[in-house]
Amino acid sequence: MTKPVNRAREIAADVTDGRTTAVAAAKAALGRIDAAKALNAVVTTDPARTLADAAAVDDRLRAGEKLPLAGVPIVVKDNIWAAGWRVTQGSRLFADFIAPQDAIAIERLRKAGAVVVGIGATSEFASKGVTTSPLFGPTRHPLDPALTPGGSSGGPAVAVAAGLVPLAIGTDAGGSSRRPPAHVGVAGFKPSYGAIPYGPGFAEPFFGLSVIAPIAADVADIALAFEAMAGADPRDPDSAGIAQEAQDIVDLRIAFSPRLGLDVAVDDVVANGLVSAVARLAAAGLPVSQRDPVWPTGATEEAIMPLQHAGLAALYGEAFRREPAVFDPDIAKQIERGLSWSGAEVAGALLASAAIAKAFAALFGEIDLLLTPTVPCVAWPLAQLGPDMIGGKAASPRAHAVFTPFVNHARLPAISIPCGADRRGLPFGLQIIAARGRDRMLLDAAREIEAILRT
Repeated sequence: MTKPVNRAREIAADVTDGRTTAVAAAKAALGRIDAAKALNAVVTTDPARTLADAAAVDDRLRAGEKLPLAGVPIVVKDNIWAAGWRVTQGSRLFADFIAPQDAIAIERLRKAGAVVVGIGATSEFASKGVTTSPLFGPTRHPLDPALTPGGSSGGPAVAVAAGLVPLAIGTDAGGSSRRPPAHVGVAGFKPSYGAIPYGPGFAEPFFGLSVIAPIAADVADIALAFEAMAGADPRDPDSAGIAQEAQDIVDLRIAFSPRLGLDVAVDDVVANGLVSAVARLAAAGLPVSQRDPVWPTGATEEAIMPLQHAGLAALYGEAFRREPAVFDPDIAKQIERGLSWSGAEVAGALLASAAIAKAFAALFGEIDLLLTPTVPCVAWPLAQLGPDMIGGKAASPRAHAVFTPFVNHARLPAISIPCGADRRGLPFGLQIIAARGRDRMLLDAAREIEAILRT
């Protein structure tokens, strides 16, 4: 796996100071993408558009503009609008769709000087825990092409892990931009719901859950991207400002939950790796206690999945009835299930979602940061929805995703940073969670935790 030569902040400094140009940075990224086609991480490129955008950045710098992301090449997930680009959601229904405008987040990144160099692969409608789609096929793990990076933001995560770009933008409605980074050894940040405006873009099947999520090699680049994208915008009524915070990490109340208070299986290498990481943090002077959330009876991912199924059915049920073969078979099953849920069952899922949020709120009344695994296992074979076994037990297709969805339902910020690897070198991650709106505190703390774990 090739690591990036430069981080986003280093490229921006080099372009700003004239040591290179945005055009040169874009050409280099396009060359790396072309050389890594076998990974299937970047599914669409438009070199003429990219180089014209890069030239415009160079012109802006010559005119005296200050651009915090000057010339930084970015990959944008294939469900986020980037004006003039083909954006398909990995679906045959949108195979020829050209985004008519930028999503607010992409508009802000361009304003900061970033240059879109490609569109990153996603599963159809970003609704699957692996990255494969009817249009583009599977995205491959950069360490082993026989394995999946997970999903649904597998393309953006692999683009960063393979050194194609220093920064990629995904979405996260249940862990889609935390689990793939954990599996490939990079960082992925799910902001508080509303911290980064969402849309304009496709209708969203994940009601009140999905967020724009930066992925990078380290926390500093994620923080740089977050600052470029964050802040309220009247075009998104759910968007909100995020407070500035300055708090020494040693003054934070930090808790470790080995299984997030859930009765779930975890591979020994992950469980032991997390315990070792927490011990290193404690040895560095961080006050880490052990504490689990107290969940309401029946709090499981199965209890909240009707919301995803019903959302997909509401948006694509009619198209499914007309031509079911157009869809990924796994997505077709979700739509079919969504069409069968009663109103009472969907309302029950909403109540379960609210109860999960209240349980997290009670916990964060008493602590500042919660440390958990991001994933219970390392990457698995490309053709499977999940590993056959986790923790020595037979695993369901969603058993690999147990530690991330509740965070979305509570609308909290969370980041995954690399934490260790198995004997084959396959990575896993540490998830750090904070109360809603404390994104900047979380990023500051994650940067310090990252530094401790890298020593």
